[in-house]
Amino acid sequence: MTRMRHLLVVFGAAVLSACASAPVHYYTLVPAPDNTQADAVVPPASFQFELLPVGIPAQVDVPQLVVRQGGQAVALLDGERWIGPLADEVRGALSIDLSHRLDARDIGSGLPVGGKPVLRIKVELHRFESSPGNYALIDATWSIRLLKGNAVLTCSSRISETPGQGYDGLVAAHQQALSDLAGQIAAVAPAWAAGGSAVCP
Repeated sequence: MTRMRHLLVVFGAAVLSACASAPVHYYTLVPAPDNTQADAVVPPASFQFELLPVGIPAQVDVPQLVVRQGGQAVALLDGERWIGPLADEVRGALSIDLSHRLDARDIGSGLPVGGKPVLRIKVELHRFESSPGNYALIDATWSIRLLKGNAVLTCSSRISETPGQGYDGLVAAHQQALSDLAGQIAAVAPAWAAGGSAVCP
């Protein structure tokens, strides 16, 4: 009996040691402050925007990073996780990038400020796929319309980036893909907010 207790203690210590040696890594899609500057200085926008909550595929709406492994296999990486809900991470990244590109304020669900017109932006991700070392892909439908208006411009974007090494590189590639998406939205937003015509980029 004493030997059995000793074996159980050793086994328990080994299990705890194994758990302690596998730390969880957390990632964010929100860019660091020094990476959010627009490529060129733009004049302040004559409008504000409201970025609605972003829709994401149910398959990736989990705390873990979901990655493809070969053909149809996928894996949930328990040791690699998002710091917050993925939909919030995507929305946060797009909001910051759009704010800098347009020099406009995202009022979120708040009230318009200063009497400027509000451009409502809706983004729905149909695919958010990760293949380490191969690609980080987003497939989105997005629309813009003035809050006080009926005309809507609806576009689709499919963006793929090649990731660098490791999961840091994979997350960075998704950041870049979202930045590219924000760039496409920002390319047509000013004209649409001014009441003019615009076409999908």
